[in-house]
Amino acid sequence: MTIERAQRRLAAVLSACVAGYGELMAAHEEDALARLKSIRKATIDPIIAAHRSRFVKGTGERFLIEFASAVEAVRAAVEIQQGLAELNAAAQPETKIAFRIGIHVGDIIVDEDDIIGDCVNIAVRLDGIAEPGGICMSENAHQELHGRVGISCDDLGPATLKNIAMPVRVWRVRLDVQGAAIAQPAPPAGEPWQMVHAPALPDKPSIVVLPFDNISGDPAQDYFADGLVEDITTALSRFKSLFVIARNSAFTYKGRAVDIKQVGRELGVRYVLEGSVRKADSQLRITGQLIEASTGSHLWAEKFDGALEDVFDLQDKIASVVAGVIDPLLLDTEIKRAAERPTADLTTYDLYLRALPLIRAWAREPIAEAIGFLEQAIARDPNYGPALASLALCHSQNFLSGWGDPADESARARTLARRAREAAPNDPMTVTSAAGALLSVGEDTNVLKRMVDGSLARNPNHAFGWLWSGWIRTVSGEADLAIEHFETSLRLDPRAPRRAFHLTGMGICHFWQQRFDQAAAILEASFNELPSYSMTIWFLAACYAHMGRLDDARAFAARHGIVPGGQGEKVGAMYGDPAQRAFFLAGLRLAAGEQA
Repeated sequence: MTIERAQRRLAAVLSACVAGYGELMAAHEEDALARLKSIRKATIDPIIAAHRSRFVKGTGERFLIEFASAVEAVRAAVEIQQGLAELNAAAQPETKIAFRIGIHVGDIIVDEDDIIGDCVNIAVRLDGIAEPGGICMSENAHQELHGRVGISCDDLGPATLKNIAMPVRVWRVRLDVQGAAIAQPAPPAGEPWQMVHAPALPDKPSIVVLPFDNISGDPAQDYFADGLVEDITTALSRFKSLFVIARNSAFTYKGRAVDIKQVGRELGVRYVLEGSVRKADSQLRITGQLIEASTGSHLWAEKFDGALEDVFDLQDKIASVVAGVIDPLLLDTEIKRAAERPTADLTTYDLYLRALPLIRAWAREPIAEAIGFLEQAIARDPNYGPALASLALCHSQNFLSGWGDPADESARARTLARRAREAAPNDPMTVTSAAGALLSVGEDTNVLKRMVDGSLARNPNHAFGWLWSGWIRTVSGEADLAIEHFETSLRLDPRAPRRAFHLTGMGICHFWQQRFDQAAAILEASFNELPSYSMTIWFLAACYAHMGRLDDARAFAARHGIVPGGQGEKVGAMYGDPAQRAFFLAGLRLAAGEQA
């Protein structure tokens, strides 16, 4: 049996639909049909004939036209809208008819006289986004216009279209009241042409993963390189804190020599990830580098080696590691950027960023300053989940450390954590920060496990989520699992700015298992990095006491204000296993000077 292969070709598809068709038919059916027929014959057909196109099909509501290029499609669309605007200007209000037009460029399947496929579907969805009398096009179509059609466009950003798997970046043609396209200003003399209406940078880290170069000389590795880029893009997209350009837009740069600064301007991103794949015998070497688009400076670079036979496992592993590293790295870069902005020009996001390093300091004055920034952020946007959750963390730190009225700080932390979860239930950073705040004020760890496990199921590359998962397991007495989760967090974020939070957790877990030498060494390393972290101080004092180093324990306790019945004993109540809690408190009391 012979199976005929579908005929495919690249085309620009224009889809036009009548705005308000149902209402128009209900009110003036016969008049509307006659007018639509007249518009088609007098206005649309002559324009189609002049632009290397083919009228594919039309219903009462919509028609499809196939063009040889996006340039012809856009020019025809502008002329159609201008012609309709002129007709409507002389018509009575009840007889005016407006079209919405969508344009996409892609692979079409030819089925006798019809055309089908995703290209057609996207064009149809785009006409639904367009305003009556307007034109919307995809990024694919817009890319073909560069330097050829001097019209102004507005970037509407990525849009999720019904029944289309990936978001599509949408551009709107700017038209005047007569339907004519507004001309794009000419570039300065002597300057290369570039997009004049570059998209504005979003108010959070924005990144594109460019197609990786295959420098192995083996065309088969193109599939691996493209799959790796798709996997990294998908992994990054799980971080609600990032604005990630869709794969379709990124792959318009495949096979082209690119200027990173120009890519940043064209796509409206602050960061660009690029890389390469090289095959040598049975091994693959993958390199990746993260670049700040505006300056061209390199923020991170890494090499990954693996066996060709494990190609899919290698692809998954690299995508996970790269995504895990990039999220915290970009966050720290954004914190530095926000710190350099004048205080009069701070946005909600900037205020949130300024608070983060103050929270990490774990000291009374920085926490108070962080609360000030976060309260300003929430005053601007009462539903900004990350700021609400971070403010909950601040009040939970006050509660845990004895800074302020315990009942008031606990109540504030709980209220803010609840508001944060309601505002951003699908944001892993928000949910895990809220869980961390609730952990410190004594929430049931089974509830917190469900919160954090749900977030990690949505984004398994979230280092911050694994950190809090480790702490929840530490408190619930699952020492070995907690250590595993702390190590996962550090593997995803090897440059963590506050490793003390991981180290103290791991030290406590070894303490629970009475591996005192390991516990003391890890807690001492944490203390040397962050001497103000009270959790480290309490457990290190208890560890010294249980090791029999009573002189060291008591000297350490005296230096850091550990007294019988002090805050450390109150903190012991957060640990759920009665035997572990009693063991910790016994060591703390010995260090504080009580007799065994």
